[in-house]
Amino acid sequence: MHTTDGQEVECRLRGKLKIAGSKATNPVAVGDKVSFELSAGEDTGVIHDILDRKNYIIRKATKLSRQTHVIAANIDQAVIIATLAYPRTSTGFIDRFLITCEAYSIPAVLVFNKTDLLQKDKDFEQLAGMMAMYDAIGYPCYAVSALKGSNLEAFDKLLQGKVSLLAGHSGVGKSALVNAIEPGLNLKVQAISKAHRKGRHTTTFAEMFKLSNGARIIDTPGIKEFGLVDFEAWELCHYFPEMRQYFNQCRYDNCTHFNEPGCRVKEEVENGMIHEERYVNYLASCWARTPGENHHKLKGIYARSHSESKGSYRGHPRRNPCPHCKGIVDIPGCGGCRYRGRHCMAGRKDQPFAGF
Repeated sequence: MHTTDGQEVECRLRGKLKIAGSKATNPVAVGDKVSFELSAGEDTGVIHDILDRKNYIIRKATKLSRQTHVIAANIDQAVIIATLAYPRTSTGFIDRFLITCEAYSIPAVLVFNKTDLLQKDKDFEQLAGMMAMYDAIGYPCYAVSALKGSNLEAFDKLLQGKVSLLAGHSGVGKSALVNAIEPGLNLKVQAISKAHRKGRHTTTFAEMFKLSNGARIIDTPGIKEFGLVDFEAWELCHYFPEMRQYFNQCRYDNCTHFNEPGCRVKEEVENGMIHEERYVNYLASCWARTPGENHHKLKGIYARSHSESKGSYRGHPRRNPCPHCKGIVDIPGCGGCRYRGRHCMAGRKDQPFAGF
């Protein structure tokens, strides 16, 4: 723990704070402001109070569906580090993270690393398209390369004087980017797996570092999946900035933007004012949180939208069960699927669905 006068003190939690009824696996998160007392005759302290948080980033705990994990608290901005390959960061992952940022009023920035790996024109076009999609709705985007040192001045300036959370999959280069602008930290880095083309868990726990430019950064372990917490399907559109300006113009006040007539959001998707990929990701997030009969109806709508947006499916390497019914439901009219609509939600290896 860092004190206000710059000292580091090793502390432990007071017993009652560990069993305070919180569903979080970690009562104290990096960035929390706490009160503590030094133990008599020792150099360690005991945390007896956690001050109110101004914000935090939270997700479902790994393999513990009923528990949550607070990634960081009291941050000025969330910096999502993404890559187009080695490993690939899906827009579904990015959008789920952005939903949480919007819900807790945390400014978010996208940094696309490993631009040195882009070789073909279509790769640059894909990067430009993703950056344009997010920049148009208010999320600043940067293209950098930790290896080649490209555009690191802008990345350094982005962090100056702020408390920033660096988040993303393992292997996207979070620690490498920090080392590139602050070599003295010498954070541990590791090459990605050649077999799986994914990163290895090198950073094993979240930790805050102070940089020479006045910034404080929270370097986190790689996030494989980002599960949403405490969101209902009907409220998700509030956290999509491009939808927010239209949802009160729908014919029905309780419009869910799935298949209702007179939906202004769907009209703007067709008009190109709302990006289709963002809308498909919205449907995916809603689908995972809609129980009962409506869940299966939305499942079919999502499958058809995903098929039209992404084109035909390239095989089904795994069959993920429905998170609500625990089975796989036939989806008529999926289109483009070689299984003629059956098992369409099994997913693609390079395009994971929300909720799994």
